[in-house]
Amino acid sequence: MTRDVLSIGQVRIHSGSATREEAMKEAADILEAAGAVTGAYFDAMQQREQTVSTYMGNELAIPHGTNETKNAILESALSVVRYDGGVDWGGEPVTFVIGIAGKGDEHLEILSQIAILFSEEDEVEKLKAAQSPEELYSLVSAAGV
Repeated sequence: MTRDVLSIGQVRIHSGSATREEAMKEAADILEAAGAVTGAYFDAMQQREQTVSTYMGNELAIPHGTNETKNAILESALSVVRYDGGVDWGGEPVTFVIGIAGKGDEHLEILSQIAILFSEEDEVEKLKAAQSPEELYSLVSAAGV
């Protein structure tokens, strides 16, 4: 990849909770502000969610668009948001919502790196303990995402 898919401005920590729709909207808004997607991407995320849940286990959800809506993606990027109050993701408890926009097949590589990071409970605990967006960004970046 020619540029970083994640910058410090795309990482947030909220002390409260959010609904699944609010969390997806924030993920889409961050990606749009980063210039990675068009305004149509939130709808694409909702379409994907109606078909199959993007809940991944270990308190992680990774909302992303459908293959049919690839034209809403301008370049690859991530958003990372931690909700300390949690998100009810279709009945599953979620703390981390990582929005993904992948140009071409790049999302597969990004997804696999995130899956590896979140497969380790120790790593998830470190991510939950991060005191600031900067610290959270450092931990995610160190994982090669």
